[in-house]
Amino acid sequence: MATRLTGFSKLVITLLILAALFFGGRYLLNNTQFGQDIKKQADEASTTDGSSTSASDSGSSSGSRDPKTLRVQLVTWGGYAPGLYFNEGANANENSRFFKEYGFKVEFKVENDLLNAMNAWMAGEYDVLVQTADAFPLYTAPADINTFQPKAFMQVDWSRGGDAIIGKRGINTVNDLKGKRIAVAVPSPAQTLLISSLDAAGLKYSDVTVIKTADNLKAAELFRSDDIDAAVVWSPDDIKATEDVPGSKIILTTIQQSHIIADIMFASQKTIDEKKDMIHGFYEGWMQGVAELNSSTANHAKAGKYLGELNGLTQEDGLGMMSTVYWTGQGDNINFFGLNSAYKGQRGQDLYEKMSKKFVETGDSPNAAPAWRSVIYTGAVTAAQEKLSGASFEAEKSKVFTPVTKEEKTAPAIASKPVSISFPSGKFALDENSKTIIDIQFSEVAKTFANVKVRIEGNTDNVGSKASNKVLSEKRAKAVADYLKSEYGLDGNRFIIVGNGPDKPVKGCESNGTEDCKAKNRRTEFQLISN
Repeated sequence: MATRLTGFSKLVITLLILAALFFGGRYLLNNTQFGQDIKKQADEASTTDGSSTSASDSGSSSGSRDPKTLRVQLVTWGGYAPGLYFNEGANANENSRFFKEYGFKVEFKVENDLLNAMNAWMAGEYDVLVQTADAFPLYTAPADINTFQPKAFMQVDWSRGGDAIIGKRGINTVNDLKGKRIAVAVPSPAQTLLISSLDAAGLKYSDVTVIKTADNLKAAELFRSDDIDAAVVWSPDDIKATEDVPGSKIILTTIQQSHIIADIMFASQKTIDEKKDMIHGFYEGWMQGVAELNSSTANHAKAGKYLGELNGLTQEDGLGMMSTVYWTGQGDNINFFGLNSAYKGQRGQDLYEKMSKKFVETGDSPNAAPAWRSVIYTGAVTAAQEKLSGASFEAEKSKVFTPVTKEEKTAPAIASKPVSISFPSGKFALDENSKTIIDIQFSEVAKTFANVKVRIEGNTDNVGSKASNKVLSEKRAKAVADYLKSEYGLDGNRFIIVGNGPDKPVKGCESNGTEDCKAKNRRTEFQLISN
C-alpha cells in the first residue's frame, strides 16, 4: 500500500475535491441501481467503523510488479472504452492485442479517489494516471509532485454532454448569471466550464458568487434549495434537477461548449524513459482501438460490454457512459499537442495555460504551473504518425454549418459578449489594433464553443442618418466575420450578420447624450446561438 508523502499533504483537500467531483461516479452513482447500492453501503460502512477500502488498500496492487505489465489507473468514465476494447477487458491477459502485437500486458484498475491514485503512482504502483488538461496544472505546479516529472502523452477524449450549467426562473443566458449564487465544485472541470462560459458573456469569475461544493452531486442537490440560483452539474442531473425546480432550465452543456474538458493520460519521465516501447505501444494500440470502434457497431458494442464489466454495470450502461464523449484519435492528438502548425482550434496548451493562471487567481493553486512544453511527451504521437495514417486516423472535422436562416437573426442567445472595436468615422475596415482586440476577446470563445453559430451584431451611435448607420453597422459586423473566417479558417455559414445601426443602444445611453455613451454604443456584439 502506498504511503502519503510529506509534501503532498498540502494538496489533500484539493485532490479529494477533484476526486469526488471529477470521476467519482458520474454515471455510476446517477444512472444505475448499482450506484445507489454503493452509496447505501458507503453510508452503512461509515456508521460502523468510519473506514473505507480503496483499490490500493485491498491488496490488488500489493506485491511485486511484473515489469512487462503496464498498470493504468482509470475512473468511472466512458472515455476509456477504446483501451479496454483493445486489451480484451481490464485484466492483464495474453488475448490482449497489446500483448499479441506489442509484447506486453496492460492492467486497468478503477480508482476514483485521485488522492489514493496519486500516492500509488508516486510509490510506483501505477505507471499511468488519468486527468484533464485543465486540471493538470494542479498536478504539475506543486514541487513535490513535479519531482516525478509528470508528462502528458495522450489525449483520450473531449466531453460532449456530460457537464452542464443550469439556472432557475429568470436565468435564460449566461449573462443572467451576473450577481447570482452558483453551486460549483472547486477546484474542478466544473469550475473550468463556468469560467469559460462567463468569459463568453464578457463576465468575470468575481461577477458571480460561487458556493463551493465537494462534488457535482452536491451542487445538484443545492440547486433544489431556495438559496442557490444556478449550478454546474453532471448529466443526467441537468435534466432531473430542472424537472424538480419549476421554471428552471439548462443554460448550456458541453455539447455546445465542445472543446473545454479534455481527458489526458500521463506518466512520469522515469517511466517513459524505462518503458518507452511500452508507452509507445500503449498509445498506438489505443489509437487503433479508437479507429476500430468508430468503424464498427459490433466493436462499439464489445467496448460497451467491457466498460460495463469494469464498473460492475451492464453493457447498456457501458454504452450509455460512452455516449457523452468524443474519443480522440491520432489526428486529434497531433492537433492537441501542437504538432500541426496549420491547426487553429483548441489545443491542450490553451486549456492548461489558461487554467494555470486562473487557479492562482482563485486561490486554488499557490503558484503557476510549469510551461506546457515541459509537462508533455510527444514521442508516442510522432512515432505513430507513419503507421497510423489514412482516413480512419484523421482528426475530427470542423462542424459544417447550414446556411443562415431568417429565424437565426433573432434567435435567443446562450451568451452575449460586447466588444469595443474602434472604427474610423464612416469606415468599416479593420486596422491591426482591431484585429488584436478580436484575437484577445473572441478567438478563444470561438474555439471553445466550436459547435455553435455566432451572431455578430454591429451597433452605432446616433450621429448621421439612421439608414446609413444601419448599413455601416452591418458592414462592420461582416468585416469582423470575414477576419475570423480568414484568420481562423471558420465556416462562413457559422456567422449570422446583423446591423442594428443606432436601434440597440446600451442601457442608460439611449439618448447618446455624452461622448462616453456614444463610444459605448459604437460596439460589436458576439452572441452564441445554439442550433
